[in-house]
Amino acid sequence: MSSASSSNGLPPSINRVIDGFASLPGIGPKTASRLTYHLLRSPDAVSENLSKALAELKTNTKFCSICFNLTEDDPCIICSNSKRLQDTIMVVEEPLDLLAMERTGSYNGLYHVLHGAIRPIEGVGPDDLKIAELVARVQQKPIVEVIIATNPSTEGEATAHTLRRYLDGSGVKLTRLARGLPTGGDLEYVDSLTLQRALQGRHQLD
Repeated sequence: MSSASSSNGLPPSINRVIDGFASLPGIGPKTASRLTYHLLRSPDAVSENLSKALAELKTNTKFCSICFNLTEDDPCIICSNSKRLQDTIMVVEEPLDLLAMERTGSYNGLYHVLHGAIRPIEGVGPDDLKIAELVARVQQKPIVEVIIATNPSTEGEATAHTLRRYLDGSGVKLTRLARGLPTGGDLEYVDSLTLQRALQGRHQLD
C-alpha cells in the first residue's frame, strides 16, 4: 500500500486520485496532492472535462499505420500532407521527439517513430521496435534520405548503428543529427535552436 493510501484521515476517493497523479513520471506525492486539491477547489466542469479527455485519450488515439505516430485519424496529419517532402524520413524514438522537431519549423519531411530504443539489459531488441516497418517503407517508396534522430545516448547510438545495419544496401542516404546535441539528453527536452542546428549540420553515416 502506498503512502498516499495509508491511514492519513483522507477519504479513499481523494487518496485514489493522489495515487493516480503520483504514478505519473516526474510527479511526486506533494505535487500529486496539490493537483488533487486544485481539482477539488475548481468548478465541477474542470474535473468533468479532464475525466472526459482522459477517457477519449484511450478511446480515440491510435498509431498511424505509416509512421506510427499517435493520431486520431489514419494516416496521421503529417503522412497525409502532400506538401511535405515525400522522399525524406526522419527516424525518432518517441512521439514527443517528433513534436520537439516539429516545433523548430525547419523540417518538412516525413517521420518514423520507433517507440523506444535498443536496451539489451532490459531485453529490448530490434524486433521490439518499428524497425522492420521502416525497412518496408524504404523498400516500397522512393526514399532518398533517412535522417536518424535517435537520442544522443548510449541506447540512441546503439539504435542508430542497428538502423544503419538494417538499411545498408538499400541505396538511401543515411544521415545523423549533428553533435550539437548534449550527450545523454533526450530530444524532447532540447531547445528548438539547438535542434535546428543539429538538423542543418547532420552528417552522412559511414
